[in-house]
Amino acid sequence: MLSIGRQCELLNLNRTTYYYCSERDESYNRTLMHLLDEQFTRTPFYGVDRMTEWLRRRGHGVNPKRIRRLMRQMGLEAVYPKPRLTENGKAHRRYPYLLRELSIDHPDQVWCSDITYIRMVYGFVYLVAVMDWFSRYVLAWELSTTLETGFCVRALQHALGSSKPEIFNTDQGVQFTSTEFLDPLTAGGIRISMDGRGRVYDNIFVERLWRSVKYEEVYLREYREVKDARDGLARYFEFYNRERPHSALRNQTPHEVYFPQQGSFSPFEQAQTMHHIPPNILS
Repeated sequence: MLSIGRQCELLNLNRTTYYYCSERDESYNRTLMHLLDEQFTRTPFYGVDRMTEWLRRRGHGVNPKRIRRLMRQMGLEAVYPKPRLTENGKAHRRYPYLLRELSIDHPDQVWCSDITYIRMVYGFVYLVAVMDWFSRYVLAWELSTTLETGFCVRALQHALGSSKPEIFNTDQGVQFTSTEFLDPLTAGGIRISMDGRGRVYDNIFVERLWRSVKYEEVYLREYREVKDARDGLARYFEFYNRERPHSALRNQTPHEVYFPQQGSFSPFEQAQTMHHIPPNILS
């Protein structure tokens, strides 16, 4: 394999120019990724073609190949049904979706987890969270600079250290279908539920969480280092759990609903707060 110096020599290209172009290209990719993140938060049903056209209309001369690569790097997948062109490896297990027409009426009945992209000034990190569906309480979260499974397992272990759900719901991402993630759930007798491929409403409450995190915290900040992101998100999740009222929870906080002994609902309020998912939304 030819060295960078030899390639530049054969192309009659100054090495300073090569590295300048490379850095400029990465900087532009970061700009595109930030734009993709914001638009995907608004329109999670936009796939590669729509994202490409959206960027072109804003003056970016991009092609679908580049956008597909960036979206894959960000862990973004449009939420519409797609044909199954290939089967995943046998090492990754799949489970049916168990929440259709299920009334979620108490804490620790259903937990869910998901991953999202968090932008920084000079790069990005990935955020995973474990959330209780009934109360919207965020039980645990972790950051990572890669999409390897380890940070998802750490978040799960942290959450299971304080309680456990009857059902755990995720999408079909490789992190959540790995044996490292699934084994603690099966060992604890927890039923596993997985979203249908490309179905936005199957994990709708965690999608709403991501919108809140980004519009109320991430998009208002300029994280320069991973530590800045970690500190900012730690403050936000404390605020989200303990101070931020939810209209769907009759203006109580997730903490008040998850820990009812510290501020419980009346029987009428609890009945009004039950998260029954209408069949027509999920069909």
